[in-house]
Amino acid sequence: MIARLYTDDLSIGYGEQYIVKDLNVRIPDKKITTIIGSNGCGKSTLLKALTRIIPHQSGTIILDGANIAKENTKLLARKMAILPQTPESASGLTVGELVSYGRFPYQSGLGRLTPQDIEVIDWALEVTGTGDFKYRPVDALSGGQRQRVWIAMALAQQTEIIFLDEPTTYLDMAHQLEVLELLQKLNQEQERTIVMVLHDLNQAARFADYIIALKDGQIVKAGTCEEVINHDVLKEVFQIDAEIGIDPRTQKPMCVTYNLLKGV
Repeated sequence: MIARLYTDDLSIGYGEQYIVKDLNVRIPDKKITTIIGSNGCGKSTLLKALTRIIPHQSGTIILDGANIAKENTKLLARKMAILPQTPESASGLTVGELVSYGRFPYQSGLGRLTPQDIEVIDWALEVTGTGDFKYRPVDALSGGQRQRVWIAMALAQQTEIIFLDEPTTYLDMAHQLEVLELLQKLNQEQERTIVMVLHDLNQAARFADYIIALKDGQIVKAGTCEEVINHDVLKEVFQIDAEIGIDPRTQKPMCVTYNLLKGV
């Protein structure tokens, strides 16, 4: 596995409480990686540490052979972008203005947009299908439209790695599929490395090349969809008794039904 991004004995905590302890994880390059696990298992915490939003207590996070803790902030922002779980934009911003924030890592002290910046912004809007909204207030958009605009901002950073924390939360089924298909397209056509947290196991299996299943800040299983989405792994991670079938459209494993295991 080719991995530009990986951790060595990573521990992350708040105060004296560790959320992640001595974690060794590798993120496959140019693939879609999905992190799954129950609430509070450390998924979002891991994402925030990998992108240096929060510090880690011990261990190292390596990107392109360098410790990210020592990287220049703007240089790091040219390599990775993150879409948080509940992104909030300043009231009154237009779509174009929000997406332009993605150009911050490339701007000089004056902060003015160059013709190249504008070209990249328009490209990001076009790729995400949000060009028609450029002059519209972000607040006036639907949830699915706003999510695509935030992805456009991440694209405007021109990073090779994009992190997304539950990008389908609060979206209806159609808009969830729209966002996930867009991310898949970015991966397949532009070879972007996508790392995202998802709650829906069937969406994780359908769109991921690699899945990391966490429990209590530790990896229970990491591998292909077939290796992770199975009865034994789901039993350990979620305490459920799952029936696994095959998706007739993708030929990937899918959770057909499940019962809660009591007393496990």
